[in-house]
Amino acid sequence: MRRPEPLRKLPREQIITQKFLETFKRFTRIEANSGVVLLITAIVALLWANSPWASSYHHLWEIPLGISFAGFEFTQSLHFWINDALMTIFFLVVGMEIRYEMHGGLLSDIRQAGLPISAAVGGVLVPSLIYLVFNLEGGRHVGWAVPAATDIAFAVGLLALLGRGIPHSLRIFLLALAIIDDIIAVLIIAVFYTTGLDYSGFWIAGGGLLMVLAMQRMGIGFAWAYVVPGFIVWFGVLTTGIHPTLTGVLLGLMTPVVQRRSRVKPINMVTRFNRQLLSKYGAAPGDILEPLEKLRLAQRDLLPPVIRVQASLEAWVAFLIMPLFALANAGISLGGIDFSQAGASWATIGVALALVVGKPAGVMAASWLAIRTGIGKLPKGVTPSGLLLIGLFAGVGFTMSIFISMLAFTDTNLLNAAKLGVLLGSFAAGALGLAWGWVWLRMNKKNAEEAA
Repeated sequence: MRRPEPLRKLPREQIITQKFLETFKRFTRIEANSGVVLLITAIVALLWANSPWASSYHHLWEIPLGISFAGFEFTQSLHFWINDALMTIFFLVVGMEIRYEMHGGLLSDIRQAGLPISAAVGGVLVPSLIYLVFNLEGGRHVGWAVPAATDIAFAVGLLALLGRGIPHSLRIFLLALAIIDDIIAVLIIAVFYTTGLDYSGFWIAGGGLLMVLAMQRMGIGFAWAYVVPGFIVWFGVLTTGIHPTLTGVLLGLMTPVVQRRSRVKPINMVTRFNRQLLSKYGAAPGDILEPLEKLRLAQRDLLPPVIRVQASLEAWVAFLIMPLFALANAGISLGGIDFSQAGASWATIGVALALVVGKPAGVMAASWLAIRTGIGKLPKGVTPSGLLLIGLFAGVGFTMSIFISMLAFTDTNLLNAAKLGVLLGSFAAGALGLAWGWVWLRMNKKNAEEAA
């Protein structure tokens, strides 16, 4: 009987490094941890923006950064690169998750897909109407779309804080609702808050999308090869005047959900190339390069691109991109608002109530109507009380709501008042969502124990 090979002694520094990396990997695999990190960075941003060092906070995000290549130069602020470039990667991951669910999951059933669509529409209409009830006068009506959008990053992060007791179908429902919600918000911006569209950008974006389709048809499975056409799509969408993060959704929905076509099954190729590698192992190092490369490519093709790429990006999105996004956008200055002028108080009240009350009311009412009319049906594991949880988290507006308010208001005082409404409404909706989620999970656990 062959004796096992004795373990080699490793340097102390290498052992410490390995333990640190293993701990970090375990930390990043717990989804709730990303929500904690996200909330911490948002609080830091809020405190920083209202501290004696507030000027350094605002100056940081205005630092210009750019790229230059062969006479082409593109320079924007750090804030732009975070909100419009890095967040495109977040939308890419979300788009891929939605694409996978459309193929064989929650959204594969047209009646199930009809429910989040209906809920998203209700979650846009009702908050907008509530805002207008308080703000028809004084030119404040232009901010009707401020409470229309859901901040996906914060909403998903807050849901993750509730832990693994949340059904997967409920998380997918929130993702679908928030994506549809934000697409509606982007369309609202394009129609109502865009002075003009540069239609040449559609040709640029269309050319990039054709490149993606052609490369997929050619069987190119190397993910990095799609960076160039992806950038072309992004730049084209940006050129049109539409928010470029929509690019991530488009590319995510185009990501293949099946294994790359090949004459031999990937698992059989892995077996064959593994045997070749073992037969040559121990010879000259150069002899194993070819079977090693073939084995690596065969292993890559075991998973469909929509799963493989999503898995490789999730940790980067959750623990780098989303916290940077929170740090750059949650820093709202609470001072300098004169509530005695131009109905500023009504702008704050209208936005806050629209997010806290209008969002869950719109989501619940539209969902009920969709179910009653047969347009949609409740997914497995989603109850009316779970829909209320989704509606509360949908009231977390933050970035897109602030972005719309900056487009809507030219009066600085009204703009700051609307931003304060976004902050108050989003905080209240998030807090109520966490409170109700905790109660809901305890109710579910108690019911399960009684049923057993």
